[in-house]
Amino acid sequence: MIRSRLKKQPSGKISRRELLVDGLAAVGIGTTGALLRNYLHERSRKARVFIAKAGSYEADLISPIADGLRSLGIGPAQVRGKRILLKPNFVETQRGTIHICTRPEVVFAAVEVFRRLGAATVLIGEGPGHCRDTDRVLDEAQMAEALVENKTPFVDLNNDDLVVRPNAGGRSGLATLTLPATAAQADWIVSMPKMKTHHWVGVTLSMKNLFGLMPGIVYGWPKNVFHWAGIEQAILDIHATVKPQLAIIDGIVGMEGDGPIVGTPKHAGVLVMGQDLAAADATAARIMGIDPLKVTYLRSAPGGPGAIAAQNILQRGETIAAVRTDFQLLDAIPAHLGLRLAQSL
Repeated sequence: MIRSRLKKQPSGKISRRELLVDGLAAVGIGTTGALLRNYLHERSRKARVFIAKAGSYEADLISPIADGLRSLGIGPAQVRGKRILLKPNFVETQRGTIHICTRPEVVFAAVEVFRRLGAATVLIGEGPGHCRDTDRVLDEAQMAEALVENKTPFVDLNNDDLVVRPNAGGRSGLATLTLPATAAQADWIVSMPKMKTHHWVGVTLSMKNLFGLMPGIVYGWPKNVFHWAGIEQAILDIHATVKPQLAIIDGIVGMEGDGPIVGTPKHAGVLVMGQDLAAADATAARIMGIDPLKVTYLRSAPGGPGAIAAQNILQRGETIAAVRTDFQLLDAIPAHLGLRLAQSL
């Protein structure tokens, strides 16, 4: 309530000056309120992305993931009773490498966080894109023993039961998409990629990681159907159809150069989290020194270029500038040309 400061003169009249001042004050308060409402509205529309420093895989990773979810507004009320599917990146690997696949330390830290938040079930699922022997990949990625130790179920999404859904993206020309039943039945799908450059699309993060959801028994190895239909278009179609709820990007040690398999290790020391996968990927790309607006599928993601513009992402945790570590881009790879982010950004 606005209390009037107008005073009656002895004659019982109000002076014109006081009437003008009080009127301007009321207008000012009203304008301030409108500006505040507009500011809060615009702020609420921005995607929130959290960056946490994580120097090594031996560090406490439960705390930064828990902090990140809390900062994103994810707590027991959002998670309790839900079936959570964690989808890491196990494209293929070699024993002893830490830069090709999402590390078990990150995956099981997320398992613990979701259990503490009251999830009914937390399971891990992946459909490796190159190697048909999923057990071999799990063994070489040091996941097999960890699954037993952490009493966490794993589903080979390449060989799961199948569910056919309409293609909600409509970019690739594929009328339907066939999903593994485990993904179709999950309440939350959490994409947990490795932070890597990519030979064909420039960068591979949480959106591209969804290729591994799609069953190899339908789409081949390495998901050839999507390569023929157009990789960028297929990324957008899978994202629109699957509707994942969260990204947790393993950028502690990523891959630079000729990714996603034969590149070299790159220590970035970060975890990146967000519920809007395109915004999370845009932030991760900027950390890598890559301009997301020059990555075709990110620029074409829901909301268009504006949705991944830096000013339209509400950055939480560390700043991009504090953790930026430019990943190597190769002139010999056409998809890498022109991706470098300006140093001033």
